[in-house]
Amino acid sequence: MTPDTQLHTHNDLVVDVGPVAHGGHCVARHEGRVVFVRHAIPGEKVRVRLTDDGAAAKFWRADVVEVLEPSPDRVPHFWDLADSARSWSHRHPPVGGAELGHISLARQRSLKAEVVAEQLKRLAGVDLLPEQATVEAVGIAAGDGTGAVQGLGWRTRAGFAVTPAGKLGMHAHRSDAILPVREMPLAVDGINALRLWEMDLQGIDRVEVAAPANGSRPLVLLVSAPGTRAKRLSAILAQLPEDVSVASLDPATGEVLQLRGRTYVQESAAGHDYRVTGDGFWQIHRDAPETLVGAVTGFLHDGGYLAPGSVVADLYAGAGLFTAPLADAVGVTGSVLSVEGAPGTSRDARKNLHDAAQVEIVQGRVERVLRQKPRNFDALILDPPRAGAGKAVVKQLIDAGPRAIAYVSCDPASFARDLGYFRQGGWGMAGLRAFDLYPHTHHMETVALLTPQP
Repeated sequence: MTPDTQLHTHNDLVVDVGPVAHGGHCVARHEGRVVFVRHAIPGEKVRVRLTDDGAAAKFWRADVVEVLEPSPDRVPHFWDLADSARSWSHRHPPVGGAELGHISLARQRSLKAEVVAEQLKRLAGVDLLPEQATVEAVGIAAGDGTGAVQGLGWRTRAGFAVTPAGKLGMHAHRSDAILPVREMPLAVDGINALRLWEMDLQGIDRVEVAAPANGSRPLVLLVSAPGTRAKRLSAILAQLPEDVSVASLDPATGEVLQLRGRTYVQESAAGHDYRVTGDGFWQIHRDAPETLVGAVTGFLHDGGYLAPGSVVADLYAGAGLFTAPLADAVGVTGSVLSVEGAPGTSRDARKNLHDAAQVEIVQGRVERVLRQKPRNFDALILDPPRAGAGKAVVKQLIDAGPRAIAYVSCDPASFARDLGYFRQGGWGMAGLRAFDLYPHTHHMETVALLTPQP
């Protein structure tokens, strides 16, 4: 045992913190074993509490409980419940969702850039150029000179658990433990103004809230526990303001039922309005839709792949965030194939694009639809779920023979794996932008332009 790595108690260690790793951790070592440490910064010496260990485990997980030698980039955490050292001093783990809140925003972005570069090097064999190895800030105010925390108030969507006593709560990281919450600093005012933590939510398993950045009517979606009666839902409904839409979600069928107002929210982006039903997917950062549309269309326009008359496809299209501006760009002489697997979200896309004759909307798996509707594409937009597209879909996309693909990803590891598959098929990365659309968390978005290599 080295002087810098010693046992503090039966489950506490003192470690020197090594490099950042994908997933919101840093890497430390104890007697040769890797320990993934949350709430640390590379270069620090910290005392950690093991949260996942065992003699047979390949690696351990731990939370910081005391900082012995802090990094100059460490700042006071803005949220007590997510502050690891403070939470453990009160004998409970921190809630998830703000795991980088102890780090200055500039260092958060540099660490995320390191993660992107490491994943692309290790999984795709790609070395980034210096100008590519950056993560761009999005929608962060300059500050008022009073030390106010930046990077807050950006979530237009938030999901909450419910404690056994019926109070609003959130899960600790990788835990079934639900901690009651009385604020959500990352959420927009429209969510916090509902003061859901003051309500009796007995009979509810989960609460999903959407408060569009355009100020339109919020939606509270109640996911009922088995056996919850209508009378209990009515009691919860009575606690919410009249100008808030309320719906319930049957977890067994996925059916969204109207309780009051709409079963959807009205979003706006890139000059278009979008209906998004229930728990349908929409980018959660208030500035994300405009940012991502701008990056995607910028790459395709600048490369000459998107113009009047172009033939394009929007894959994993959701409610049509990219489809609508693509339709604008190709005009009535072009065509857009929009493919989405979720039936409810696909129905939203039909409503959102009903007057765009150049758009064909198909609900189904991407691989099946591309087989059924082959065409000569100028460009594809690929925005898969967190797990990525996968080897089979990547091969199918290459076989479709587009001139270019704009790949939007929320996970650098799955993106890097898919990029490796593209490279095996003779494609390469012609452009990359990364965006810090989730400040104070380890998440980010990347947009890449992929093209066949000569």
